[in-house]
Amino acid sequence: MEWLISTAAAQATAPAAQGNPLMQMAPLVLIFIVFYFLLIRPQAKRAKEHKALIASLSTGDEIVTGGGILGKVTEVSDQFLVVEVAEGVRVKVQRHTVTQVLPKGSVKSA
Repeated sequence: MEWLISTAAAQATAPAAQGNPLMQMAPLVLIFIVFYFLLIRPQAKRAKEHKALIASLSTGDEIVTGGGILGKVTEVSDQFLVVEVAEGVRVKVQRHTVTQVLPKGSVKSA
């Protein structure tokens, strides 16, 4: 019986073959590349477009805010916009809440 145990112990302690370390890192690099193209790059592109949209706002633009308010910009400052949502009703909103600039005449048809 002793010869059976010593054989099993000898098989269990055999060293594992070492692979190429570069090939062991390949899946991690591949995952990072996929994350970059599917998550990081599109998000950075959207942020850049939103920043350009906010910088281009001017008086007379018709906008939609993040809260869903439709209106026409009547005053522009560095941090805030005054938006006319109805005749004589003006609301002060932060610039970064603007999500979309509408084509001219969209607010009247809504």
